[in-house]
Amino acid sequence: MNSNQLQSTEYASFYAPYIQQLNNVDLLEELEISVHRLRNFVQNIPIDKYDYSYAPGKWTIKDILQHLIDSERVFAYRALRFARKDGTFLPGFEENDYATVANGNQRSIRELLTELAVVREATLSLFRTFSDETLLLSGTASGKEMSVRALGFIIIGHQNHHQHVFQDRYL
Repeated sequence: MNSNQLQSTEYASFYAPYIQQLNNVDLLEELEISVHRLRNFVQNIPIDKYDYSYAPGKWTIKDILQHLIDSERVFAYRALRFARKDGTFLPGFEENDYATVANGNQRSIRELLTELAVVREATLSLFRTFSDETLLLSGTASGKEMSVRALGFIIIGHQNHHQHVFQDRYL
């Protein structure tokens, strides 16, 4: 399943930048590869940058890693619900509220990167169980229709987005 197969009707328009920058990647391969790419990138960031924020009220690199972990869990949960044909409309989640209580900045980089890898392995295990037909199923989250496969690509694109933010605003 490649990202160029997605239709714009499979995800909310605010996710379009995440998906459009994927350049025709395979879903399972990129879920596996991209987390290693991010881990290697973060491990090469100077240690004094992990607790840095580029402006008042902005998250640190540690906070963003925690945000990626939390977001991936939410997106994978949505994919599971939609794949199991659960018709319940799922609410949104307020990322800033999560960040306020997650205390990502109080954790070590090692802990955060380990948890990110564990969460990604769980996401990969889940997505490997989905047939091509299951990946096309959809449901409603945050008032928007989304497909199972779009959620997988959103996980990848969201991570890539934040890696670019690290490069542009933190280093």
